[in-house]
Amino acid sequence: MEEINKTHNTPKDVFLHLLNILTFYLSVVSFITLYIQYISAIFPDQLNFYYTGIADAVRMFTSMMVIAVPVFILTSWMIGRDLKSNPEKREFRLRKWLLYFTLFVSAVTIIVDLIKFVYSFLSGELTIQFLLKVVIVLLTAVAVFGYYIWDLRRKDKEISKTPKNLAWIISFIVLASVIAGFFIIGTPAAQRAKRFDDQRISNLQILQSQIVDYWVRKKSLPQSFSDLENSITGFYAPKDPQSDTPYGYKIIDALSFELCAAFKTSSKDFGQNLRVAKPYYPYDSFQQNWEYKTGETCFTRTIDPELYKNIGQPQEPATVYPIK
Repeated sequence: MEEINKTHNTPKDVFLHLLNILTFYLSVVSFITLYIQYISAIFPDQLNFYYTGIADAVRMFTSMMVIAVPVFILTSWMIGRDLKSNPEKREFRLRKWLLYFTLFVSAVTIIVDLIKFVYSFLSGELTIQFLLKVVIVLLTAVAVFGYYIWDLRRKDKEISKTPKNLAWIISFIVLASVIAGFFIIGTPAAQRAKRFDDQRISNLQILQSQIVDYWVRKKSLPQSFSDLENSITGFYAPKDPQSDTPYGYKIIDALSFELCAAFKTSSKDFGQNLRVAKPYYPYDSFQQNWEYKTGETCFTRTIDPELYKNIGQPQEPATVYPIK
């Protein structure tokens, strides 16, 4: 009876194999996506570049890889130790199905990747960014395909150091990938400071809009932020998200004013140490007058009365013609 039990799947076998394959897929997806984001950051697409989206993706997939890879290595070690003690488990249907499904996914990925490459070549749209992304996906898929082919073909009694060596190589790659993110995107502390500065810009934009709206309605600038507060609309002037202090505000003349904030980073920090082309921002025409430097930065704004003269004015009622 003892021997019979050894030749059948147990709940532990099912758990380990499913967890192993799940963390494997998460590891591969996070690795590929992470390096695609790195490539997008180093070689920005002039027509499709969004720094915040890249930074968010890097944080997400770095977190996924840091957790999934160790679990994958641990479950692989546990499965390998079990197979060494019970070689007959190599023939389990669950294991065979998962391995061949992984081979199928790898083969499809390779084929699709090559199709995209040929299509882009024929369309004349090959760029260094696209080529590097194709190479990352292709090399990863080939490595996965090759390893699992080797794993299926090796003999039960073979003593190989390949899995152990691969575990060390994967660990090194994960560590190097995380460290690379600190140089390309920034450290967690720098990212947090950047998000605070993004919030400061958003708050200043809100205050600017409210000041212009105040002038349109009253033909004068507010003396302070308290003049903008309205209990009916529920608007209250936002404050600095870190220090909770009011932003700077100064009236220059009847049509000009100044908004100030203390920033922790510079709007030009990203990519300053990298040899990258200046990317095109989809909203660059709107964002260019919000460039800031580390420390106190003020933004001077002048209202054009000709531009806003008809805004907020009562409109003449439309002429209604009787229906004949």
